[in-house]
Amino acid sequence: MSACIYNVCDGSGFIYDEQTNTSTDCRCRAQIIARARARSLSAVIPPRYADLGFDRFPITEVDPPATVAATRRFVERIDENLDAGRGLWFMGPHGNGKTTLALLVTKAALDHGRSAARYTLPDLLRKIRSTFSTDTHEELFESLIAVDLLHIDDIGAEQATPWVLEELYSIVNARYEDRRSMVITTNILNRDDLYQQITERTVSRLTEMCEELPVLNPDLRLEHRPS
Repeated sequence: MSACIYNVCDGSGFIYDEQTNTSTDCRCRAQIIARARARSLSAVIPPRYADLGFDRFPITEVDPPATVAATRRFVERIDENLDAGRGLWFMGPHGNGKTTLALLVTKAALDHGRSAARYTLPDLLRKIRSTFSTDTHEELFESLIAVDLLHIDDIGAEQATPWVLEELYSIVNARYEDRRSMVITTNILNRDDLYQQITERTVSRLTEMCEELPVLNPDLRLEHRPS
């Protein structure tokens, strides 16, 4: 059982009064509920990435090597980085190892017993749409905010409708305010293009939350496809 973040209860989320034999909610109970909801979003590493590692393809082919080194340093201090709300933002063309780098971070979080959720942005928005105007919409949103690490691939891949932009901003802003870590990937390298695609205010928050790491090598899927 985790300790009470306010040092009031025993970590259960309840304050027990022996004289009246009653209990009341502690201030930390909201966080306990949020953590439980976050666990329901636990990330699943796709089978294609089951054996990923820093010493394996495609990571061994990633350029520049400094990006791999920075990712390794982040993973080696995963608990500290998650507690501080730090994140990583992998930027580069298609097929060059960005998602694998991001999944190494997600896997490290899960291996350390932290909650994590991983989506492509189109998949995440489809999930949000499926709960829109239902009782589960707020619960899903709170779970997305509470999870220790939120990993989103393909930022900028979704059509930039006003609804998409507002939902993405709401998620990023809430995690920004709560100091919750994010790991993201995007194929868009030009900052002005990013502003056009996901708005300047969203880019601004992600820039403060995440260390930007370029991944500049060619499409490794094409280079290593079966002949």
